[in-house]
Amino acid sequence: MSATRRSVILTLPAALLAVPAGADQPHMDQALGHLHAAQSELEKADADKGGHRANALKLTRDAIAEVQRGIEFARHH
Repeated sequence: MSATRRSVILTLPAALLAVPAGADQPHMDQALGHLHAAQSELEKADADKGGHRANALKLTRDAIAEVQRGIEFARHH
């Protein structure tokens, strides 16, 4: 076996351990990104729209927390 091939084989497990955040849960990561974008837009919106903007912001923050908990759960089970 060549030294180059042996090097690739030996470094492969280390590469697998260095999984970027969300890479193991691509759909949950995408949802999290969309929720963060929604949160940002809601924070920028003017007026409260009869309390609905504030409620939507709270629910969006709750959804972000739920998705994060789901990602962590999946990583440990």
